[in-house]
Amino acid sequence: QVQLVESGGASVQAGGSLRLSCEASGYLLGIGSLCMGWVRQAPGQEREGVAGIDDDGRDRYKDSVQGRFTISKDNTKNTLYLQMNSLKPEDTATYYCAADPIPCHYETASQLLGDLLGFYSGQGTQVTVTP
Repeated sequence: QVQLVESGGASVQAGGSLRLSCEASGYLLGIGSLCMGWVRQAPGQEREGVAGIDDDGRDRYKDSVQGRFTISKDNTKNTLYLQMNSLKPEDTATYYCAADPIPCHYETASQLLGDLLGFYSGQGTQVTVTP
């Protein structure tokens, strides 16, 4: 049974930093075989793709987080990370790890971030940024 477990969410002041983690289990070939990323959903808003990492090692980001967020993964620990710096109140949301065992080659960020919305995701971790 596959499982994605997110952690690291918290309440922080604007300008602060957080690192989210997503531990994956149940995938026979480990996360190296997965297309993965992070999506988020703010109250009353639609879920949106935030960051993804493709098979070529390229990071893809939503424009509003480019330069502030960094996605990475450690295949040996089956863990995906999202380092979030210079947080803003508009980053407040529940953050979900998303993964799918498919080839992960995308020409554009919007393609990957859009596809993340249809991937299997975990239960989420809450990030609250106060002014």
